[in-house]
Amino acid sequence: MGPLLVLWLAVCLSGTWAVDRGNFKTCDQSAFCKRQRALKPGQSPYRALLETLELTNTKLTLQLINDNNKVRLLLELYRLQGNMTRVKINELKPLKPRFEVPDVLINDPPTEPLSLLSRDENGVVLSLGADSQRLIVSAKPFRLDIMEGREVLLSLNSLTLTSHAPSHPTDQSVLFCFLVYLDWLLFLLGPSSISLDFSLPGVENVYGIPEHADSLKLKATDGGDPYRLFNLDVFQYEVFNPMALYGAIPVMLSHSAQRTMGIFWLNAAETWVDIISQSSFSSETPQTDVRWISESGIIDVFIMLGPTPTDVFSQYASLTGTQAFPPLSALAYHQCRWNYNDQEDVAAVDQGFDDHDIPYDFIWLDIEHTDGKRYFTWDPHKFPQPKDMLQGLLDKRRKMVTIVDPHIKVDSSYKIHNEIRSKGFYVKSKDGGDYEGWCWPGNSGYPDFTNPEMRAWWASMFAYDQYEGSMENMYTWNDMNEPSVFNGPEVTMHKDALHGNWENRDLHNLYGFYVQRATAEGLIERSGGVERPFVLARAFFAGSQRYGAVWTGDNAAEWDHLKISIPMCLSLGLVGVSFCGADVGGFFKSPSTELLVRWYQTGAYQPFFRAHAHLDTPRREPWLFGPENTALIREAVRQRYALLPYWYQLFYHAHHSGQPVMRPLWVEYPQDTATFSMDDQFLLGEDLLVHPVTEEGARGVTAYLPGKGEVWFDVHTFQKHNGAQNLYIPVTISSIPVFQRGGSIIPRKARVRRSSSCMEHDPYTLFVALSPKRFAQGELYIDDGHTFNFDKQKQFIHRRFSFANNALSSRSVKFLSHIMFIFVVTLLDFCLWLDWTVVLQ
Repeated sequence: MGPLLVLWLAVCLSGTWAVDRGNFKTCDQSAFCKRQRALKPGQSPYRALLETLELTNTKLTLQLINDNNKVRLLLELYRLQGNMTRVKINELKPLKPRFEVPDVLINDPPTEPLSLLSRDENGVVLSLGADSQRLIVSAKPFRLDIMEGREVLLSLNSLTLTSHAPSHPTDQSVLFCFLVYLDWLLFLLGPSSISLDFSLPGVENVYGIPEHADSLKLKATDGGDPYRLFNLDVFQYEVFNPMALYGAIPVMLSHSAQRTMGIFWLNAAETWVDIISQSSFSSETPQTDVRWISESGIIDVFIMLGPTPTDVFSQYASLTGTQAFPPLSALAYHQCRWNYNDQEDVAAVDQGFDDHDIPYDFIWLDIEHTDGKRYFTWDPHKFPQPKDMLQGLLDKRRKMVTIVDPHIKVDSSYKIHNEIRSKGFYVKSKDGGDYEGWCWPGNSGYPDFTNPEMRAWWASMFAYDQYEGSMENMYTWNDMNEPSVFNGPEVTMHKDALHGNWENRDLHNLYGFYVQRATAEGLIERSGGVERPFVLARAFFAGSQRYGAVWTGDNAAEWDHLKISIPMCLSLGLVGVSFCGADVGGFFKSPSTELLVRWYQTGAYQPFFRAHAHLDTPRREPWLFGPENTALIREAVRQRYALLPYWYQLFYHAHHSGQPVMRPLWVEYPQDTATFSMDDQFLLGEDLLVHPVTEEGARGVTAYLPGKGEVWFDVHTFQKHNGAQNLYIPVTISSIPVFQRGGSIIPRKARVRRSSSCMEHDPYTLFVALSPKRFAQGELYIDDGHTFNFDKQKQFIHRRFSFANNALSSRSVKFLSHIMFIFVVTLLDFCLWLDWTVVLQ
């Protein structure tokens, strides 16, 4: 019956064309969420015991007591470098330790001293050092306020601030504060959930906490379910829904015309986030209240005080790291489906791109390429000579990605399974045996990636002498890493499964993070630490940006799924994950030709550009829809390749500073309230504005061009438009509305070849867009495109260009070679073409 059950599961899952809501919990069905959500502001029983306060050079500690049950907690407050505050709350004397998230922070965040300003029986006031910032600890009920100056920026329960706060200057306004509600009881004796309330006076706009198929600006949840963060395998998810999806990053940004801030809730358990919009002080002053609710763990929260969007990105990057700098080829076009049938099929598809003059860099193989869903293997009949296949791609300077999922077929003849079992590396069930569940291979074991020894072993399996048939032009895809368990609760692992001493409930959202980490480390190790890896993963957590790319999962060939790909990737970019994309054309169902063309046009301007399709859908290689549509798709892909120098320098900056590649307009125009809710257009860096056509049958779109006094140039016609206006743009099926900001210089490559590697030595074209406000500036970053030599040996070229007084000049930002490059310079204002030679020295 085993094989029949696997077949039944595969058929049922592959034939599902809409999400089954019954598989997934609501807050009312989650006991801890329902209980915590029932708590009301003002009900907190916690009181600060001021006599226990201790202040050192690095932190403040203070005991809290629950006046109902007399349980004591330990509060730790840290002032961190870079205008951040850290708050930790744990049991003072736990009978059983609570899980604290490891490995996500890149180091122990450096601290700065707190100084005591005043103290009385009601609380204490501490200086945070910068811009008259104050941290106020109120005793009863326990409350924390962060304040700055006279202007109210962020607040909680501000109408009762004076009566509860200790003595402090009355002209100090509340910047930030929160209340705490906890179930601090022993696991075995009762609930272990935690929650923390934040209020943000003056704030109407909050963003982040991916992954959800919803608008960029988060909605109030008081009329429905909270946003849920719990990594799950959700088939053809619904759009505009707070349901949990594949990844979870517990980071929220608040933004107003005055300030941007961030909240990082470092907890890997199932988490719900309630958002309530209301007014405070007066009907003219908005306020947003946010409650974080987690099933277990401790409270460990980082408050990033901005004050600008760029500051918040830098602050978060200093905690969890920056986007991995991908190989240049990974920013090009990827061709995928479930599945390319055999080596001959791969060769035919590869040749099809050449025959139709469409560039591509990667072709992908899904689960059917393996020997019976045994990862790290090849089907001996369909792929008998994988190295010959890979060499054929390499000869054309192309690459391949193969899938390696983290569920392992339980089969005594399978080397991978035998080694994991013999080493004791599988996740355990509550009775101590190996945890097993159903996935694509049938009965499967799940490696415990939280174990560093397991991760090291997994990484070693990518060595060329271990992964037979692999070569240097083969990279990896980690799917199903939530983890997906077809017969598990909510299609995932049982919460009482054991990872060493910890239950899955404590660290569930970390599993996918560790899978991608181990795989990326394996690809690095196989090259002796020389080559940059490329790993795509479906599940992720805070810090996953350090290890590769993500995508939005099992979408559908529907217009709403095309539209939602924009806010989904924008949300990820705001919380550190810049390398994001959606399956072009939709994974489930079959797109109309119009939808397919529009999706290629949109995907060409999103960071990760891959077409993918379900096993049961008709083939949809770009040339299968008639010559007119082939030409349209070809043009979209070629536009991507022409812009690869710009994409590459954006990822260079993302890697070095944490700034998102694809960003909402409000990031660059933070005082323009018209941009705060926009999620149908976006910026690439600060200089390209893209408004994809995502409406069926559209004959026009209205793009908002921001910036009073700015000018924007249509990159296709070079027509100039003033900023701070809504511009109606007539469109045809060939239109991709893209604008370059006046005062910018963008590098391109005009000679598009069969792959990005074939374009390596081609000349660059600089597009100079003039502005009445400023002289034009831009830059160009160049390295070898695939190794770590840019970092380890500082082998790269980084030039900054300026165009002023009808002259183009360049200077070195960081420059370690003397090389001559030929540039063709296009001047956008008078539409003049100028052929200039620029010597970099």
